[in-house]
Formats: sequence, structure tokens, C-alpha cells
Amino acid sequence: MAKITAKDPGSVLKSFLDEYQLNPSKLGKEVELSQSTIRQITLNKMKISIPIAKRFAKFFGNTEKFWIDLQTNYSLIEAAEDTELNEILDRINKAEKPVPEKKSARSSEAKTEKVKAADKKSNKSSEPKAKETTRRSGRKKTT
Repeated sequence: MAKITAKDPGSVLKSFLDEYQLNPSKLGKEVELSQSTIRQITLNKMKISIPIAKRFAKFFGNTEKFWIDLQTNYSLIEAAEDTELNEILDRINKAEKPVPEKKSARSSEAKTEKVKAADKKSNKSSEPKAKETTRRSGRKKTT
């Protein structure tokens, strides 16, 4: 595997430890993480998560984004050098959006006819109903 040239989170954390004259145990106590977690980060065996980035940002007076960007950039470089992942990526084709179907004149005519038929039905139902009256003969008459 090729050597990663970007500053890795572990070496940056080590430089902060040196600058502030801290050891993993003391930093761990200050940010409420175990000494082991701090050591794992300095060795790049553990990634800097958002909760850890927030703790480091608060303690060292920088931003969460600084620590997350550092980790993300390092992870992207690691991934770029991962031959197995690159082989998989070579086999993946870009998704293509389907082309929307064109509306034909026939389908829009059919829809127009359906709308007209529905309108006729609704107009008929709104007309007043014929009254029925009964004649003396017992037969019904419609008016």
C-alpha cells in the first residue's frame, strides 16, 4: 500500500499533545475518554467521530469541522488507495434516469373525451328530477 501523504488525524493529535505538553492519559481525563481511545486515535486505529471531534474542539479551542474534515480527508485518501474497493468501483455503472414518455395525441384525445363524458354525467345529475303524480286511475304520471 502506498504511503498516505495527507496529515492523518493521529499525527495531528500527537502534535497537539506535544504542543500542550499532554499525554494520552491526561487528555483522556480532560475530555472524558479513555487513555486507550486517545492512543488508538494517535495510531490511526480509531477514527475521530463527531462526539470525539466536539470534545477535542472544545478542549483545544478549534472547531468540530476541523477534526471531522481532517478525518474525512484522511478516510478519502485511504479509500482511494484501497485496491479491493477500486476494483468494485470499476464494475459499477452510473445510474441513468429514465426518459419520460412523450404524450401522444391519441392519449390526450382519450383523456379529453373522458373529461367530457364525466362533465355530461355531472350535468345530468344536477338537472331537477321529474315529478311523479298519481292519477285517480292509479297510474303514475311524470311531469
